[in-house]
Amino acid sequence: MDSIWLEYAWTLLILIGLEGILSADNALVLAVIAKHLPEDQKKRAINYGIFGAFLFRFAALFAISFIANVWQVQAIGAAYLIYLGLKHVIQDHFGSSKGDKDELEEEAAGKGFWPTVAKIGLADLAFAIDSILAAVALAIVLPETNLGHFGGMDTGQFLIVVLAGIAGLILIKFAATWFVQLLDKRPALETVAYLIVAWVGVKLAVITLSHEKVGILDTHFPHSTGWTITFWGVLLAIAVIGWFASGKNIQNEEVTEEIAKEASQEVPVEASEQVSQEVTEDASEKGSSSN
Repeated sequence: MDSIWLEYAWTLLILIGLEGILSADNALVLAVIAKHLPEDQKKRAINYGIFGAFLFRFAALFAISFIANVWQVQAIGAAYLIYLGLKHVIQDHFGSSKGDKDELEEEAAGKGFWPTVAKIGLADLAFAIDSILAAVALAIVLPETNLGHFGGMDTGQFLIVVLAGIAGLILIKFAATWFVQLLDKRPALETVAYLIVAWVGVKLAVITLSHEKVGILDTHFPHSTGWTITFWGVLLAIAVIGWFASGKNIQNEEVTEEIAKEASQEVPVEASEQVSQEVTEDASEKGSSSN
């Protein structure tokens, strides 16, 4: 039984790390969409966005818990995760993430408060689906516990998904600044995160192919020692190699800190610029007087 809980703890740790990267993206998108609004409306819009993130993630969580073992849902989820991961990896190498953010900001600019909140809600919904699907794909093959079942999932598996979802929401609210700054220093980590998402999609595809109603793979294959070692070995290799290969990017740190503060709503950008201008003017006046 101790080995079961160790596997559960390890899975939860992986999910929290993955949620951290996805939450940083979520928080940054909220800040970009709401950037054109006046400061008081911007804070309200982002707060509504965080509430929407809570609402959509828990709705997605309770919905998918009842259909997690339906092979058609598993197949769609696997295809979506693989598509999502590969799409971001290809965009990182052949596209421009900055251009995507600029386009997102241009689309939001000129819109009123409630249209902006609606756009934030759509972004929250997309991130909720990404987050819950990835969590379920990792949790669904964990050993069953003696805690009974909730919907179509073992209660222990369901609790892991719940804890991962809560961790993601906490990270959106309180740790977005740190994760955004980390992504600026090691920008390749975002690619690493989406490679992991794609690999999790492969795992969900294996679960689908071994479903008793599909029967392409043996029903015990997803729980086999060989596949378990292969999956976690590849995932760990992606994470470790990605970390050391990501390097550090110390350029544009001031810009990143500014965006990060907007994402976490710690310091308004306008106030920061005003303070900077006042300090500069004050220094200039003192230099003139001393001359």
